[in-house]
Amino acid sequence: MRQILTCLFVFALVTLLNGSKFRCDYKYSDQAEGWLKLHRIPANWTEARLRCHLEGSNLASPLNLDLSVAMQKAMQNASVCGGVFTGISGYFSTGDLHSIEGIPLSDIPQTWHEGEPDNHNNDENCILMLDTGELADVSCAETFPYLCYRKGSTVPDTGTCGPVDNGYSYDTRTGSCYKIPQLAQTWSRAYMICAAEGGHLAIINSDTEATVLLELFTKHQNSIIGREYEMLGNAFIGFHDRGEYRQFLTIEGETLEKAGFAKFYKGEPNAKRDQKVCGTINFAGQLDDAWCDKPTAFICEKKPESCNN
Repeated sequence: MRQILTCLFVFALVTLLNGSKFRCDYKYSDQAEGWLKLHRIPANWTEARLRCHLEGSNLASPLNLDLSVAMQKAMQNASVCGGVFTGISGYFSTGDLHSIEGIPLSDIPQTWHEGEPDNHNNDENCILMLDTGELADVSCAETFPYLCYRKGSTVPDTGTCGPVDNGYSYDTRTGSCYKIPQLAQTWSRAYMICAAEGGHLAIINSDTEATVLLELFTKHQNSIIGREYEMLGNAFIGFHDRGEYRQFLTIEGETLEKAGFAKFYKGEPNAKRDQKVCGTINFAGQLDDAWCDKPTAFICEKKPESCNN
């Protein structure tokens, strides 16, 4: 018995040294040999796939019987009876269905629900899985809950900012991790991306943090693609007028003054009363208002102890 316990201890120690737990909002399944998370709020297939990807996982598919049973259990435990999107779709070519991992439907164990597949209105190119394990074809534009899946028991430990995305860098001056993604986005999509990665659009809490964000923005300025010309000098951060003219609040509901930094660039904010505007930092390290729907650089922030670490 002592020898067995010693072996188990050594195994656990090696696991801790060579890898770390995945996100805290995922649950490990021995049967699935990986991590699962159920998203109860329905989304269309494209949005479901993207959110799983941003979380560091894939839109789950019943690639084998064990994974299928694990997915069924997750649905049953949460009383999801209407089915979940799987990662199986004909996204690249109508009628040629593959999982996110590139496995063709013909190589995946399958039992179809009665009357399925029927490709109703020639518009059902995504695959739904019911809590019985049966499959049905549905429109990718419909909305359903979905499961995200990350194979493996541990993930490589990439440092202070966690195992999910090593694009974040830690700054000792603020105690936060930051990242500027390469591809510009609208403010709403930027908000989603930061949240899916376990963080949020950066909130400036001090002059020091404004300096940190300015340095980061300046460093990555030439690597950001997809921006519109008039937005080259700005990066979205976490404040918004919420439809009320110049009544700016952070995404955590605080006024800029209470958050700790409310220094607008000279002549700003200057949006008209009927314009919906979102917050940015500019190359002067000060605040600016900007169009929410124009693709712009953006800065994500997360604490080292955030959920995906």
